[in-house]
Amino acid sequence: MSVVVSVNVGLPQDVAWQGRTVRTAIWKKPVPGRIFAGRLNLAGDGQGDLSGHGGEQRAIMVYQLESYRYWSNYLERPDLVPGIFGENLTVQGLADAEVCIGDRFRIGTVVVEVSQPRDTCYRVGIRLERPEMPALLVAHRRPGFYFRVIQEGELGAGDRIEKISDGPERMTIAEIDALLYSAEHPLDALRRAARIPALSPGWQRSMQGLAAAAEAGGRTGNAGLGHGASAPLAWRGFRPLLVTASRDETTDVRSFELAAEDGTPLPPALPGQHIVVRVQPNPDAAAGTRNYSLCGPPGNANYRIGVKNEHGVASSFLHQGVRAGSRLEVGAPRGSFTLAAGVAPIVFISAGVGVTPMLAMLHAAAAMDAVTPRQVWWLHSARDRAHHAFAREADELLGALRMPHRCVIYSRPGPEDSLGQDFDRPGHLSPELLQEIGVPGDADFYLCGPPRFLEDIQNGLAARDIPRPRIHVEVFGPAPALTPGIAGRAAISPHRPDGAEGAGPTVTFLRCGLAVPWDTRFGSLLELAEACAVPVRWSCRSGVCHNCESGLIEGDIAYAPEPLDLPAEGNALICCATPITAVELDL
Repeated sequence: MSVVVSVNVGLPQDVAWQGRTVRTAIWKKPVPGRIFAGRLNLAGDGQGDLSGHGGEQRAIMVYQLESYRYWSNYLERPDLVPGIFGENLTVQGLADAEVCIGDRFRIGTVVVEVSQPRDTCYRVGIRLERPEMPALLVAHRRPGFYFRVIQEGELGAGDRIEKISDGPERMTIAEIDALLYSAEHPLDALRRAARIPALSPGWQRSMQGLAAAAEAGGRTGNAGLGHGASAPLAWRGFRPLLVTASRDETTDVRSFELAAEDGTPLPPALPGQHIVVRVQPNPDAAAGTRNYSLCGPPGNANYRIGVKNEHGVASSFLHQGVRAGSRLEVGAPRGSFTLAAGVAPIVFISAGVGVTPMLAMLHAAAAMDAVTPRQVWWLHSARDRAHHAFAREADELLGALRMPHRCVIYSRPGPEDSLGQDFDRPGHLSPELLQEIGVPGDADFYLCGPPRFLEDIQNGLAARDIPRPRIHVEVFGPAPALTPGIAGRAAISPHRPDGAEGAGPTVTFLRCGLAVPWDTRFGSLLELAEACAVPVRWSCRSGVCHNCESGLIEGDIAYAPEPLDLPAEGNALICCATPITAVELDL
């Protein structure tokens, strides 16, 4: 018989941690009497970070006495008390290896349904003073799980937990958790999981992403987490490529054609991928690196990039000093921002030089059109014709499609720009415009452009309830930071860490142009990045969630702890990695 042993609640509080302030409600304590269970949470309970905890899908967290006994023995901790794992209900029974997604239960006058396993989070490590705890919960198949509330009511300690019905597909919490976080992703199981209507939307998207990657084959990494899966790298580090052609595409964008020095075809790239280019304008100064999307037809023997002159060191050198016959150091094509197969409409949304990966995808869509025709919507924003890169090439490709739609917007059209020919509308590309011109909601959306532009379009798509897996985004420059629960700090520029300089291998953060020697006082590359004020993304800090997954352009690393599922080839989980040799990170 399953029974509620303890009901635990807690409100958000500020906790000092590693010199920072964390907003968290992980400190939960037992409460006496009957407690009202509402649709969003228990009365008197709260969450410090609603993006990762709480809400309709995660209204009530459940953990089991049997797991308490297990961890007490494993961790040699006799002091584990109800609520220490952040759960609302400490229960007898309901083991993770037995309870299934979609199972329904009656507790007191409340009816609940199992919605998902616990999401990995570093705060359980803070509460138990074991930073590796998020990884241990997954590795030992004891994550705990959430209920959604089907019928509101009251419950309390001592209540029996009566099973009402079984969930479809009969997939346990332990099975679903391992499907996402472990290295094993069998396709049949993923398809079963994706069919469970009771599985929370976020976990459904992860299962769908993993299934799509498994069906596509030939990918590395975890498509349900972080940056997702990508094709294996064609080579490690950098290799010299010959510039065979270069020309101005607009007043501030110049294209460069790159070829192998021996004339052999370059390894094929997926439409939408990018390369890292290393330049050294001054032989006495450190080299600089930049990411550039490939914009030529996939399958070409050569690569092509389009570079906007931002008047920085790299773009100025490329525009002014590189021509046919020059040589550039180039990394292999990489990235998971690629055109997916399917039959749904495709919507390309770009601004400025953000057109470059879209152009490669448009080439691919045109090549597939004879076999798999799809609606293709081409939405692009530029200042005017003089700043409209690859305009003729895009129009020729669109003209060859069977179901094309074009909407080019100029924010400041010139007197010689022709409405209806050069551009279709003056103004700005906005979410409202998408609805006005009839962009379908069942499409796959691909976005690239400046950060504010991307934010506005993504917010607009979210307001239309476009499923997140159908929205694919490429970000220029450093990605926005993700530091859940950490109190805001004043933004400062990346810098060398305070204190004595380390004596270890050099760690280069490419997007920030910062290179510093490693020091063993840092526990991971993530901690070094934080000490340097480099924007970072993380959640578990123990090699599980993949939010910290970053491009490892060059060098070797060691993991501790070893990730449960390795990142995509050529990437690193910086939260649990340290450098063995000099490393260059796309971060």
